[in-house]
Order: sequence, then structure tokens, then C-alpha cells
Amino acid sequence: MTSQSSQPKPAPGAPQNHESAPDHPAINGRKASVALIIVAIVVIGLALYGIWKRQHHDEVLAETTERDAAPTVIALPAKSGAPTDSFELPGNVTAWSDSPIYARTSGYLTKWYYDIGAHVKKGDLLAEISTPELDQQVAQAEADLVTAQTNAGNAKIQAERYKGLVASDAVSKQDTDTFVTQAASTASAVTSAQANVDRLKQMQSFEKLYAPFDGVITARNIDTGQLINQGAANELFHLQSLGTLRVYVNIPEVYTAAIKRGQKVALTFPQYPGRTIAGTYVRSADSIDPSNRTLLIEIDVDNRKGELMPGSLAQVHFKTQSAGQTYIVPAAALIFRSQGIRLGTVVNGNIAHLVPITIGQDNGATVEVIAGLGPNDRVIQDPPDSIIEGEKLNVESAASQSARQTPANPQPAQPSGGKQ
Repeated sequence: MTSQSSQPKPAPGAPQNHESAPDHPAINGRKASVALIIVAIVVIGLALYGIWKRQHHDEVLAETTERDAAPTVIALPAKSGAPTDSFELPGNVTAWSDSPIYARTSGYLTKWYYDIGAHVKKGDLLAEISTPELDQQVAQAEADLVTAQTNAGNAKIQAERYKGLVASDAVSKQDTDTFVTQAASTASAVTSAQANVDRLKQMQSFEKLYAPFDGVITARNIDTGQLINQGAANELFHLQSLGTLRVYVNIPEVYTAAIKRGQKVALTFPQYPGRTIAGTYVRSADSIDPSNRTLLIEIDVDNRKGELMPGSLAQVHFKTQSAGQTYIVPAAALIFRSQGIRLGTVVNGNIAHLVPITIGQDNGATVEVIAGLGPNDRVIQDPPDSIIEGEKLNVESAASQSARQTPANPQPAQPSGGKQ
């Protein structure tokens, strides 16, 4: 018997040792597909997250930029003003007639007769000027006139003689015409010489300076022996008529219909505190000045007592109808545009709205608004120049801005020397 290697048999119930069978191809394909799907999902998720994050950052940036770009302003309710039936404006006091007096001829001042403050009448002699050169020119012109008159007389005689001889054919007609023409020419020379004499004598009459109207000498700029030049380069005297004074006032356009010519107006002057002087509105320019929208008017004041002086400042008090409810706003709140004056207000919480207004009295720091504002309007106190209608604003209260500008923990001042 051929012996065969015997393999031990496993005991009954013991686990059998089988070698691992190779994987099936279908199973491997499914695993790869799942892995690709997971990777794709992760990539898409990361991409979507990145897109969302960028959009979120853009929205935050846009919101921040818009918020930071909006100007920060303070808006407060307009202060109510009491209804008024009068207004007060400054007025410039001027003389009724105001004339600088100049020399019409050149020479040396011989004498002056009135100094500043002197009251003169029309025609009073103010000063005399010596003009020796002009006097010589007058003498020369008079001599030329005599010569011209002599030549003209001789030419006239010759012309008359030739007219008589030409009738008998004793002289030629041509010679007669020559003498007749010569007579006419010399007559014209006499007229010219006479005009020259009259002109120089008229200039000679300006050696004496006379007052052109009743008034007061308010300036004298000459002295004896001074060289006087013809023309308006040097003023010799200044004369003003002070019996009646003119007060000029610029009336805002809104009040022009409330005052009438002939109306009595009260004036006050700083040199007379507590005293009122009456004036009369007599005339106006009848034209609104486009640069400041005012009407120039004239008020005449009786000054025969000489209490008032030209050049002073008067406060002019006008009576008018009540303007109704008014509001007082800072002058810095006004916005000047080509369409007119505007006020910036805040609507819907933070939106700019430019309101056209009508101004009453202007006190410099504040102005009176008589039309255009309502009791619930919030006025921007110091608007930026670039503000536009419908612009978004960062609105703060005056208290919050003051707190933001004040240091949170101000340090007390330390003494300059010594130890604590």
C-alpha cells in the first residue's frame, strides 16, 4: 500500500480556515461613486458658503459705507417767536445836499474865508485864487480881438467900395467877389476871437469860489499860498445842507407792501437814549435790489434845530400788520441756493428735506422765519454745504454730540509745583 500523507481533520464544530475571496467589481464601483458624491457635496457646500460669505461681507461693507457717508447733523424743533406788528432796521443818515467843491482853474490860493463848522449862505465867497497866467491869456485874447475887429472893418469897407465900382465896370467882378469873401472871413475871425475872450473870462471868474447852497462847511483842505490844480483831484471844501436830513433804509422784500409813502416813522439815535424823533417816508427806489432782495427807501427828518448829524446810524421803527406765527432759527441754519433761501429739515427720521422760507427780521445771529416752517418741523442747525433733497442723515441730539465730543474721564489739572 502506498502510504499517503494524511492531513489532520478538523474536529467537528471547529471553525474552518478559508482564504478570503477577491472583491466583486460591482461593489468597488459603488464605493467610488459614493466617494465622488461626497466630495462633490463638500466642494459645492464650500463654494456656496464662500459665495454667501462674500455677499454678506459686501452687504455689510455697503451698509457701513452708506452709514459713514451720511452726514451727521443736529436737528432741533424751531423756536416759536411771538407774533409782531412792528420791525426795526438800521438807517444811514445823510445830508439833504452834499457837495465837494473843487477848483475850476489853476493858481495859488490868495485867501480863504470860512473854516469847518461855519454856516454859509448861497453865494457867499469861500476863497480866492490868484491866476496870473490866465490873466495874461485874457489880455492877449482881448488884443487879438481888437486886431480881428480892425481887419474885419477894413475888409468890409473894401468890399462895399468894390460893390459900387463893379456896377460901372471900373473893377472886375472877380476882384469884387474876392473882397466880399475876405470881409465875410474876417467877420468870422472876429466871432472866434470874441468867443475865446469870453471863454478865458469865464475861466477867470472861477478865481473866486462861492457857496452853491445854504449849508455847513464840513471840510477845508486848503491854506493860503497853496498851489491849486484844476480838476477833481483835490477837494478844496466840503459843503452839506443840514436843515433836512435823509435817512436811507433797505427794507426786506416781504415788508415792502406793508409800508406806504407818507407814513410817519419813528427813529431813535444812540446819542439820545429814550427819545424818539419823527420822520416821514417820502420816496423809494421802486426796484428790488437782486443782490439782497431789499427795497431802498428814503425818510426825511426835520433838522432845523441842528440836533442830528449826517453820517450817524439811526434805528428806524416801522409799524405793520401782524405777521402771525413766526419762528426763530440760527442764521447758520440758512441754506443759500439759486432757487432762494432754504432751511434743512429732517423727515421720516433721517431724510433731508429743504424747505423754502420767507425771512422777516435778521438780527445777525438769528433770523425770523415768517413763512415756510411748521410747529413740528425739526431744523438742521448747521447743515453741510453739500446737503441735497432726500439725502440720508445721521441725526444726533445736541446732548449726544456734546457728550461724544467731551472726554469720558477728564483728568483734573495737576498743580504746577510741589508734591501731593
